[in-house]
Amino acid sequence: MAVTVHDPQPSGARWYALHVRNRQERLVADSLRGKGYTGFLPTWRSRRRWSDRVTELDLPLFPGYVFCHFDARDRRVPIVTTPGVIRIVGIGGAPHPVEDTEIEAVRRVVASGISAEPWPYVEAGRPVRIEYGPLAGVEGVFVELKSRQRLIVSVSLLRRSINVDIDSAFVKLERAGNSRKPQP
Repeated sequence: MAVTVHDPQPSGARWYALHVRNRQERLVADSLRGKGYTGFLPTWRSRRRWSDRVTELDLPLFPGYVFCHFDARDRRVPIVTTPGVIRIVGIGGAPHPVEDTEIEAVRRVVASGISAEPWPYVEAGRPVRIEYGPLAGVEGVFVELKSRQRLIVSVSLLRRSINVDIDSAFVKLERAGNSRKPQP
């Protein structure tokens, strides 16, 4: 007798954003991993000063969201019934995948170990591509603030961004025709 095993990550899998309850991001990511799904919770290191000590905390780069890799055509019940999950982010009530280039850029930033932090969503700006260093190939928006150069990497579906301090020597400005446009 053949037994059919549910493959939680079939071949048509894409990255989706899950809207989760406040401060439950880590619980959701761990629960998804326990169910066999690949979850991604990008974090940043924040220093908090208390009256008697300074503490470093790992906080989500996208508070209220966890990314999960799955096929939306498959059963979504194991994902939406995970404790802490509110919904799968989408358009018109249907799940909508996060662009692979955006997820890859966020993954590269987190893996690089370079300091990153949440940032207000940026649509307009000077598009750039990092040419050298640990973020080579990552695209984003270049801004200069308080004499510091920063790369803003956005996830357009969430309308959220993160900023990364960069050395302007690693940056190549994109021509107007070469910049990628986020799809609505």
